[in-house]
Amino acid sequence: MDKRRALHCLVAAGMAATLGAGLAGCSDQPGAKLNGVDVTGAEYAKGFSLPDADGKQRSIKDFAGKVTVVFFGYTQCPDVCPTTLQELVEAKQHMGAQGDKLQGVFVSVDPERDTPEVLKAYVGNFDPGMVALTGTPEQVAAMAKDFKVYYKKVEGQQPGTYTLDHTAGLYIYDPQGRLRVYQRYGAGAKVLAEDALTLLAQPAA
Repeated sequence: MDKRRALHCLVAAGMAATLGAGLAGCSDQPGAKLNGVDVTGAEYAKGFSLPDADGKQRSIKDFAGKVTVVFFGYTQCPDVCPTTLQELVEAKQHMGAQGDKLQGVFVSVDPERDTPEVLKAYVGNFDPGMVALTGTPEQVAAMAKDFKVYYKKVEGQQPGTYTLDHTAGLYIYDPQGRLRVYQRYGAGAKVLAEDALTLLAQPAA
């Protein structure tokens, strides 16, 4: 594992610990068995408002009736982002007939390079139904702050080049648009699919 990948994992682990502290087990659905960190009732990441790659303003309300998975990253990410996006695709396959009720939302933390055209092509290579969000650096920073997401530019060896270290977990919303689960990076497609099916099976409160 190289230094940058190790940092990704440490950031993800730290986020999971922070998010889980005092929140695990606070679900208003006591019968639910979730694999990820149960963050039901959290006071952060209650929603979002950013334009998608087509310029349409998006919010969690647009995905009512689906389990929505929000992930922060950038298109030039060498390993973490493509791995996670592929897991989202595989999770839909694991869900069978209910796979169309899993909605991926990719939020770029690199608005400087991730133009709407670039983002649309990038997520489309994984899943044509996936939504990519972007905005001004200030808008992206505000959303990341609300989600308690860390990201930082790391200058490359060549002038003008850089990568981004960032939180690599998944924020999972139930069909009613409530944040319910934080899934650690690398948990896998099967775990994600199981939690999505659990949330879909729960009655609306």
